[in-house]
Amino acid sequence: MTYRLLTVHAHPDDESSKGSATLAYYADRGVETMVVSCTGGEGGDLLNPALADVAQIERDMAGFRRREMAAAQEILGCQHRWLGYHDSGMAREDGTLPPGSFASIPVRISAEPLVRIIREFRPHVLITYDENGGYPHPDHIRCHEVSMAAFDAAADPAEYPDAGEPWSVSKVYYDHIFNYPRVKANYDMLMAETPEDPLAERLGEMLSWRKGKEDRSTTHIPCGDFFEVRDAALRAHASQVPDDSPFFFWSNDLQRRAWPYEDYELARSRVDAPEDEHDFFAGIEDNE
Repeated sequence: MTYRLLTVHAHPDDESSKGSATLAYYADRGVETMVVSCTGGEGGDLLNPALADVAQIERDMAGFRRREMAAAQEILGCQHRWLGYHDSGMAREDGTLPPGSFASIPVRISAEPLVRIIREFRPHVLITYDENGGYPHPDHIRCHEVSMAAFDAAADPAEYPDAGEPWSVSKVYYDHIFNYPRVKANYDMLMAETPEDPLAERLGEMLSWRKGKEDRSTTHIPCGDFFEVRDAALRAHASQVPDDSPFFFWSNDLQRRAWPYEDYELARSRVDAPEDEHDFFAGIEDNE
């Protein structure tokens, strides 16, 4: 049986910062993986002015980010689809969004192309963001809403009857990569081994930001051997991820020893799953 994993993200680069080591881990094990980018990332700012292509990027951010996404896709060994919507950016001061942008379009409309993808690709597992979008960017929240609507609709023959044969996704997971236990494990190991390391102060600051926030993760994927693949995919999005990005300030060796996982919350399941999961496909049998 070949398992299939679909992960749905708001913008290109989100797939690399949120779960890319997991994608590489499963691709290495023969799982078919696919990334969906809901928008083209047109609303992003150039965060790496050291790039040589600044003039091109400022002229055609969407086109440049398509090239970056193609490079990340090759690194991750996944399939990729664009949902086709325009980046909403952050809401204006009055709370409004640009007309026609992803977060301004009714979920009923935006869910249809994702239902088509689900019915075509037939994934056993879908990964998306929680109800807060991971952080409250309008496109991240709408990504959650569209993903959950498509999860339900794809299995229902009465919904979008022209969008392909119904398909029932077995499980939905929410990404919780940046969580308190992960940061604390890294901080504690660093303090035990080299407390004089300047990294300790930065990890301590990160720990204070996460302290008190609920850890909802239920599932820990042992993908530490693929942290370098994750970093390469992140660097492919150079307009958004400069070399001095906070993503890279703690070593992969430390992370692998302290917390060699990426973490998720099992949000919906149509099968029985173990309480402490280390495999998305636990409990899933062939439902084709």
